[in-house]
Amino acid sequence: MFGIRSVVRSAAVARTGLVRTAAKPSFVLTQRRLYSEQPEETYEQFTNRYVKFFENVDDQFELQRGLNNCFAYDLVPDVAICEAALRAARRIDDFSTAVRVFEALKIKVDKTSQYEDYLQALKPVKDELGLLTKEELGFK
Repeated sequence: MFGIRSVVRSAAVARTGLVRTAAKPSFVLTQRRLYSEQPEETYEQFTNRYVKFFENVDDQFELQRGLNNCFAYDLVPDVAICEAALRAARRIDDFSTAVRVFEALKIKVDKTSQYEDYLQALKPVKDELGLLTKEELGFK
């Protein structure tokens, strides 16, 4: 580390003021990645994919994972997806997750009237499965 050669070399550099530097390339190679090679999924394909997913759900973890993934997109899920998710929640006997589907819809829609439209569309399923919304349970 502090051998005689390093001392002599540093003294020579100090005397001449020259320091060797590695040659830098005059251009930079960049690699471009194209991630958009997959075709975009249409709304109908999205709906069909999640309806099939919720029809095959066997446990609470899978149901909640599917709901998280579905609601993470920048769109409000179709009524068919919500119906399949509600049926899956009752099939695995998870009442609280079914209530949370309605909560998630309320948060996801832009206007209160849209939430009311979803409730009207899901009313037959809600009555058939014996589900209630958070407001109907007495919570704010």
